[in-house]
Amino acid sequence: MPTLNVDLGERSYPIFIGENMLANPETLVPYIVSDQVMLVTNSTVDPLYTQKIEALLGSHFRIDKVVLPDGEQYKNTETLNGIFDALLEKRHNRRTTLVALGGGVVGDMAGFAAACYQRGVNFIQVPTTLLSQVDSSVGGKTGVNHPLGKNMIGAFHQPKSVVIDTDVLKTLPDRELSAGLAEVIKYGLIADANFFVWLEDNIGKLLARDSVALAYAIEVSCQTKADVVAKDETESGVRAILNLGHTFGHAIESHQGYGVWVHGEAVGAGMVMACDLSFRLGWLGQDIVDRAHALISRAGLPVRAPKNMTPDVFLEYMAVDKKVLDGSLRLVLLKGCGEAVVTNDFSAALLNETLAEFCE
Repeated sequence: MPTLNVDLGERSYPIFIGENMLANPETLVPYIVSDQVMLVTNSTVDPLYTQKIEALLGSHFRIDKVVLPDGEQYKNTETLNGIFDALLEKRHNRRTTLVALGGGVVGDMAGFAAACYQRGVNFIQVPTTLLSQVDSSVGGKTGVNHPLGKNMIGAFHQPKSVVIDTDVLKTLPDRELSAGLAEVIKYGLIADANFFVWLEDNIGKLLARDSVALAYAIEVSCQTKADVVAKDETESGVRAILNLGHTFGHAIESHQGYGVWVHGEAVGAGMVMACDLSFRLGWLGQDIVDRAHALISRAGLPVRAPKNMTPDVFLEYMAVDKKVLDGSLRLVLLKGCGEAVVTNDFSAALLNETLAEFCE
C-alpha cells in the first residue's frame, strides 16, 4: 500500500494512495478516536461512494451523514452552518471524527467545520477528484469563500489521514480531470523540472485515465506538497510557492462567480499569466513560456482570461489576495522551470502589460 507521510511532528499523518482504498480499513479505522463519525459529502458523490464508507465503518462506529449541495458556489458560511447543525442535532462530542468524502469544496468545508466545532475535532480526508487528491486534501488548509475573495475565511487544521482511492477517478467528469491536471502541472513548474518533462511525455495517458500514469502523477504531486508543507505549515514563507497562478486565478473565480470557472481552469490560465510576467521580468526563457502554454492547453485548460475581464478588474480582486502584505501585492513567479519565488519585485507597468496581453 503506497504511503507517504506529511512530517509535522506530533501532527504528522499518512497519505494512502492506491486502488480500492475505500475498502481498506487500515486507512480509516485507526484514525477514528471514538464511536462517533460524521460523514460529510455532497449530492453528487453521495450515491456513488457513501455506501462503501458505511460498509467499511458501519460495524465499528455510529455513522451520521450530512449531504451538501454540489458546487463552488455553495462553499460559504451558510452551507458550513449545515454541518454544525448536523453535528449538534446528532449530539456529537469533541471526540467525534468528521470524514470528508468529496472534492475540494467538501474537504475545505468539512475541515473548517472540524477546526471550529467545540474548538477543534479530528477529521479525515477522502478526496474524490484529481484536484483534491493532489492538492487541497493535503496540508491542512480549510475554509470558505466570501463574495469579495476566495478562501478568505478559514483555518489551518491538519487531517489525521488522507485516503486517495484512484478508482474514484473513473467516474470523474472530463472537465474535472482537466482541472486537477492544472495542479499537477503546477508541481512540475514550481519544484521539479524532470516531472514537467514527464508530464509533457505522458499528458495523453493522464487524459486517457491510464491508472499507472495517474498513480505516479498523484504520488509525485503529494510528495512535493508534503515536503513543502513540512517546511512551512502555515504559509509564512516557502509554502506560498504552491500558489503559482492562484492570485490571477482567484481573481477570475471571484469575478465570474464561484463555479462558473472551476478552480483548476482559473489556475491554468493564471499559470500562463505568471509565466508571461516572469518572462517580461527576464527571469524565464521564451521556450519555457511556450512549453508551459502548450502543456496547459493540451490538458484541456483555458490559457486566456475570461472575455469580460479587464486589467482593472484583475487588479481590484488581486488587491484583496491573501499574499498582499502591508499594501504590497506579492506573486508567485518563476526563475526557471522548477524554480518558483514569492516576490513583490516587479513593476506595476509589467504586470499591466501581462494583464493587457491576456484580457481581450
